[in-house]
Amino acid sequence: MDHHRALRQGQPEVILGEPKTAEQIAAIAQEIARCGHNVFITRVSEDKIEVVRKVLPGIHYAKVPRVASLVVAEVAKRPQTVAIVAAGTGDIPVAEEAFETLRITGFEPVRLFDVGVAGIHRLLACRDELSRADAVIVVAGMEGALPSVMGGLVSCPVIAVPTSVGYGANLGGITPLFAMLSSCANGVVVVNIDNGFGAAMAVHRMFSRRNSDSSVATNQEPEA
Repeated sequence: MDHHRALRQGQPEVILGEPKTAEQIAAIAQEIARCGHNVFITRVSEDKIEVVRKVLPGIHYAKVPRVASLVVAEVAKRPQTVAIVAAGTGDIPVAEEAFETLRITGFEPVRLFDVGVAGIHRLLACRDELSRADAVIVVAGMEGALPSVMGGLVSCPVIAVPTSVGYGANLGGITPLFAMLSSCANGVVVVNIDNGFGAAMAVHRMFSRRNSDSSVATNQEPEA
């Protein structure tokens, strides 16, 4: 176990559940909790969590994004507003993965779902919420146009997440990935296909230093 990851990165080790057995996940999760860290498991099925629940009865399972969490130590609330924007209903599982990841790191994200470019009026109706955001995670499949549009609307960081949602030429998310990497909107950051977790962790890293510096500045004695 990497027990020092929370010290280095501000977030304990996270368990990727998909390639592990239920018994392996349970053993790792129990060790993380024993050390006083919050437990977070991604890409995990409900039947595996039933095994984990035998050693960690309080673990919470979110079915749509397939993530599980257990709060052992309360996380300080983050002051930044993060908007999670999903193009279509099919993109919601990936968007919810980002939501749950942000939640376990202290954010209170705002959901703006079903606002893709096929009905762009729905996105434009959210201008007020978007203008208040300190960062925006944009989740889209098909041709992946939404992050470019978002990059032209807001000044805050935009993290794009391509999804594998789409017809044949979507190529399992490769097409929106290439489209987002080729965005004409300057400064749009792109993570891997279906990686809502990675997008949320990027936001976590963006603001961790700022929160730390603010805390230090607040606690410093004034100069004589």
